[in-house]
Amino acid sequence: MFPFHESTASEPGCVAMARRFVDQTLTSWAVADVAFDMQLVVSELVTNAMRHGGGAVQLRLLFRRPELACVVTDHSQTVPVAAQTDVFAEFGRGLRLVDALCSAWGWFAPGGSRKLVWAVLST
Repeated sequence: MFPFHESTASEPGCVAMARRFVDQTLTSWAVADVAFDMQLVVSELVTNAMRHGGGAVQLRLLFRRPELACVVTDHSQTVPVAAQTDVFAEFGRGLRLVDALCSAWGWFAPGGSRKLVWAVLST
């Protein structure tokens, strides 16, 4: 589990910290071959938490062969939507990338003012 520090949870540097956490964790779990894909997925989910969710709260990685999951918690209950974007749009492709890389993804709000967005990769 990687908790984001409250003062940096909306800073661009927290995406780099999350990517390093993914790389270190997956290397220790001997599944470094999917680290790049998981880093992309985590980058998108953490960026969405920063932009639309009031900041990232926590990143959790779970592994049970053959699946690897990530869960990003943020400060909002706003539903994530894989938007239809113009091919020339600067933003809006993140969840489409997550959808393309992952076998499944989704979200839920466990109560209170937070939501969890999760994604699963096959190893």
